Amino acid sequence: MSIPDDRQYTADHEWIQIVAGLARVGITQFAIDSLGELVFLDLPAVGADLSAGSPAGEIESTKSVSDLYAPADGRVVEVNSNAIEEPGLVNQDPYGTGWLFVMSVDSPDGLLDASAYRELCETGRKPEDQ
Repeated sequence: MSIPDDRQYTADHEWIQIVAGLARVGITQFAIDSLGELVFLDLPAVGADLSAGSPAGEIESTKSVSDLYAPADGRVVEVNSNAIEEPGLVNQDPYGTGWLFVMSVDSPDGLLDASAYRELCETGRKPEDQ
């Protein structure tokens, strides 16, 4: 399973890649594998203020409907309209063209690095929980 080292992760299987105070957000390959084929995305609107850990939208797949959680506090500045129009992009390339939205962030807390996220996926527990 692919877990890029150039971003951070949440225990809810979102990824966040921060560059100069802007964070691109998506869901991980682990989430894709669990959800199956995505058929609908309900993403936050541009200008929406999000709080870390709070619902930011919904992801519907052929298997279920799941909440999408904000990985950090911030304001949405862009959404991926291509992914909304074609949710399969997220299945095909969750770390690239299948990103979901961009938000402005200050200093996000509680995120996992790639190593800790790998451990979470393998064991079901964060490293500090062991």
